[in-house]
Amino acid sequence: MRTVWAALTLAVAAVLPAAGDFPAPPEVEYQNVPYDGRFTFSRVRFKPTWWGPGNYVWGLDLKWNHDYPRAESHFMKILDETTTMEPNLDGSNILALDDPEFFRYPVAYLCEVGFWQPTELEAANLRAFLLKGGFLIVDDFIGYQWDNFEEQMRTVLPDARLQPLDGTHPIFDSFFKVDPANFNHPYARGLKAGYYGVFEGNDPAKRLMVVVNYNQDIGDYWEWSDTGFIAIDLSNEAYKLGVNYVVYAVTH
Repeated sequence: MRTVWAALTLAVAAVLPAAGDFPAPPEVEYQNVPYDGRFTFSRVRFKPTWWGPGNYVWGLDLKWNHDYPRAESHFMKILDETTTMEPNLDGSNILALDDPEFFRYPVAYLCEVGFWQPTELEAANLRAFLLKGGFLIVDDFIGYQWDNFEEQMRTVLPDARLQPLDGTHPIFDSFFKVDPANFNHPYARGLKAGYYGVFEGNDPAKRLMVVVNYNQDIGDYWEWSDTGFIAIDLSNEAYKLGVNYVVYAVTH
């Protein structure tokens, strides 16, 4: 099994730029902000599977922390400037799925799900969160990592189906009009992004509970939008997607 994963990791690495092509990572501390009723970015923390930790291009081995805190900090400023939501600009939260505080925040961001394996309690809490009206944004995973994500989602919602989304779904027109068809991963060459959803009762006419950015990484677009590392027009599309996700989530 380790040999198989090693080969797959090399295959994925082949479509990614070299570590030296990335800007230097920031040195940050993880610190949550107190709940005060404002919309606050909530990032899901988890313990990666045994094959997850390793020498990532940033040397960040937690997986869930990729793009933190610049991605959420930049995105919250855009959300504040473009909407009347007045989100929390003082900071963001990192919460495990089994943390009671997790239920205070209506939208959760989960990344690197190729390395995600929730415990029984975490899966049960995420199920309760979604069924009670919570919304999950899944981001930053590619290729074979889909298999693990799909398997873990079955532990969360055993009967749910991951259904493809196209530009006609209301989430892509909830605030900005966005056509996701030609908007791909910021640097994984040759990969075509796909967008998927989980609906209440598997009925596309009902509420979308989970939106999935596959072969995509909007968090990276947010993170590097002020550096020139990624094209401005594409970063703008990523921000529009994020705003649409949040607006849809809090109005459905």
